Amino acid sequence: MNEQTSMQSYQDLKAWQEAMNLAEECYEVTKEFPKEETYGMISQIRRASVSVPANIAEGYGRRTRGEYIQFLYIAQGSLKELETHLLLSIRVRLAIAEDINPVLNQCKLVGKILLGLIRSLEGRG
Repeated sequence: MNEQTSMQSYQDLKAWQEAMNLAEECYEVTKEFPKEETYGMISQIRRASVSVPANIAEGYGRRTRGEYIQFLYIAQGSLKELETHLLLSIRVRLAIAEDINPVLNQCKLVGKILLGLIRSLEGRG
């Protein structure tokens, strides 16, 4: 990883760190999915999970606060998409709730942190 000399980089953001943990959890949990889902649900879950920290990072690198906030909202949308894929994977019996629930809890944590970050940015004048 690139060492940043500035006070803060996107890698220092709690939202990004927890979103990276979430993506890692998604990769782990989908290893147990049936192989025929490689290009189906596995791909959808992994893509959505990676989109969350990627959009946080991309927004951080944007020129204006408004652009940054927009990317954080995109990250939130990806998070909701991810939650839907995870819930559906239980419903269609690709995974059991016992395995998916900790990942859903991580989704909730990331969502709360993201919302706090968005509110703090929107609150600044």
